[in-house]
Amino acid sequence: MTPDEIEFTNAFNNQRMTLAGFSKCANKEELHIVRDGFYLGLASDLRLEEYEPVRVRIITDSTVAEACRTENAFRKTVEIARKSEAWPDLVISLIAKTRSFGSDIEEIWMTLERGRLEWLAAAAAAHQVKSMLKTALDNTCGGATEADLNDAKMIWIYCLAASIPSLAESAELWRSMVGMKDPLKPLVGYDPELWDPRKEEWRPIDLGVQAAAERGGSTIDEAWTL
Repeated sequence: MTPDEIEFTNAFNNQRMTLAGFSKCANKEELHIVRDGFYLGLASDLRLEEYEPVRVRIITDSTVAEACRTENAFRKTVEIARKSEAWPDLVISLIAKTRSFGSDIEEIWMTLERGRLEWLAAAAAAHQVKSMLKTALDNTCGGATEADLNDAKMIWIYCLAASIPSLAESAELWRSMVGMKDPLKPLVGYDPELWDPRKEEWRPIDLGVQAAAERGGSTIDEAWTL
């Protein structure tokens, strides 16, 4: 590796914690705060010429100082950085520099953003069913068993799959197999004998949803507890 490539690798590694913030975002606006914070950090570590006027804009803004040591400090710093006249040039220069090293940070980011938004959309679509299932488990006479919990999660995972475009075909096949008339109402006519996770047709749904959760910076267990 050349010295420049080593510098970029080190800078990228320094910003991994910032980049990981995508997994806590609840919408596109929050995602873009993380993205631009990542860009800002990279520009600083790479000592881009365009970073200096942005830095000056940040340190001379009183609202940034006021937000220091609060939960809004990161967001405020990014918002003020964006107001700098040099911000567009910083982004253009940063993207060009990283591409010269064979790295496309725009695509790296968009992969994370697409995965997170896809997962958020699926979780939102399946939320009502999850709430109903959890209520039913809580009200089970004598307490819910591990089997009850697994059955409930299976129904919820199906609902997640039904809202993930790449799993639409597998979800539709499963809906047909278990005799579900309305894909939005999996509990209507539910037959536990048909919902057997050992069936081969369940595997792509199970693995597909797990992969979607990972792309979205989450896990099945974490999403179930939310």
